[in-house]
Amino acid sequence: MMQPHAELDPRYSSEGAAAPAWADTEALLVGAELFWISTVRPDGRPHVTPLPAVWSEGALHFCTGPEERKAKNLAANPHVVLTTGTNLWNKGYDLVVEGEARRVADEGRLRELAAAWEAKYGGFWHFDVRDGYFHHGAGHAAVFSVAPRVVLGFGKGEPFSQTRWRFS
Repeated sequence: MMQPHAELDPRYSSEGAAAPAWADTEALLVGAELFWISTVRPDGRPHVTPLPAVWSEGALHFCTGPEERKAKNLAANPHVVLTTGTNLWNKGYDLVVEGEARRVADEGRLRELAAAWEAKYGGFWHFDVRDGYFHHGAGHAAVFSVAPRVVLGFGKGEPFSQTRWRFS
């Protein structure tokens, strides 16, 4: 993956703030346990829900049952925003990942991602792979990949900062 171009926005950054290195930002995406996904319903209303996600090979990956609202929304409009961070105003770092969700159906890749889910979240998140889906108990889930077009980072607490990474 090519390194994204970082731009610190001085309007929303403390004097002397600097854009974090992409490697540090990527480490936050790897370690984050919970993300909020925003999709758009067919009638244009927003839909937001929490979910676990795995960062792998330059993209965030999440899964959802084919009958869930977010899957139905993605069938009509693949544009998504995934956010993670803290609920504190003056401490931590928040991230916003913008991109398009693309379905992952290759079984070899799905097995790699299933192993990544279990390594990150433990045995509760064990998935079997067959027929292009994750299987867990009686249910199955489609897996989606979101390669970022833009990532926004918000450093909270001195120094405050706002950074935009653009991807080619």
